Amino acid sequence: MRIPRRQFLQLAAGALAPMSRIAWAQAYPSRPVRLVVGYAAGGGTDIAARLMGQWLSERLSQQFVIENRPGSATNIATEAVARASPDGYTLLLATAANAVNATLYEKLNFNFIRDIAPVAGVTRQGGVMEVNPTFPAKTVPEFIAYAKANSGKINMASGGAGGPDHMSGELFKMMTGVNMIHVPYRGLAPALTDLLGGQVQVIFSTIPAAIEYIRADKLRALAVTTAMGSQALPEIPTVGELFPGYEASQWYGVAAPKNTPTEIVEKLNKEINAGLADLKMKARLADLGGVPLPMTPTEFGKLIAEETVKWGKVIRVANIKAE
Repeated sequence: MRIPRRQFLQLAAGALAPMSRIAWAQAYPSRPVRLVVGYAAGGGTDIAARLMGQWLSERLSQQFVIENRPGSATNIATEAVARASPDGYTLLLATAANAVNATLYEKLNFNFIRDIAPVAGVTRQGGVMEVNPTFPAKTVPEFIAYAKANSGKINMASGGAGGPDHMSGELFKMMTGVNMIHVPYRGLAPALTDLLGGQVQVIFSTIPAAIEYIRADKLRALAVTTAMGSQALPEIPTVGELFPGYEASQWYGVAAPKNTPTEIVEKLNKEINAGLADLKMKARLADLGGVPLPMTPTEFGKLIAEETVKWGKVIRVANIKAE
């Protein structure tokens, strides 16, 4: 039986397609790769991106270039990646802000879960609930009792509306029933300065930002916000010990545009997880107050989905609006 020429060519193309995709993935990357970061250079997010970018550059023999595109709480960077060609040459350093922004911003030009393909987790950073040493409470139960007896009189600082520290505090309010006044600042540094000066009473900051003040007894740590305790603050309990289910942290991972070939996603995932198992990488992440977050693409996608649901509920209950 003779097969028509057109049908033969279609069958041949179909047979070659999987081979070409595999060959393409094996050759990847054949040119420099952009890793887009939604924050300015120098911060913890940027440093984590550069650590992983350097690792991937060495492992894959191509330069992974960090491109900082700050603005609109990571939305500018995320949109740029969502619209990029799905060829593995434009990646995003995804963060907890992406899960928050899905609800915080009513009109985005992208849908993070729909338009971005999860690749791999990188690191998770804990937060810490701390007060000025002159504050009467020395434990979380004492803080809650004081806050309920002085409803609406406690000022809770944050580095900005919708940020990880703000969301940590709002989740605490929702789960404990305390009433605190949110006071947003333009960054954690000025917020911590006012906490040190007693102008505000409490903050849920990242551990690296506050650790030296805590060690110098200039601030009093009441609890850490991760589900597990912190190696940096081993004596400090977790909020979740008192309120099961409470967990708030900053996390970073790598993502790509949707429809990026599975073979490329898996190749990147394998190399990133190898980096997270490296002792030097672990030590560098620990310096940033973080722990490795090795995951499959599916597991990282599940984390993103769960975080989006959790923070969406907090935003709606607290009626938080983007600044």
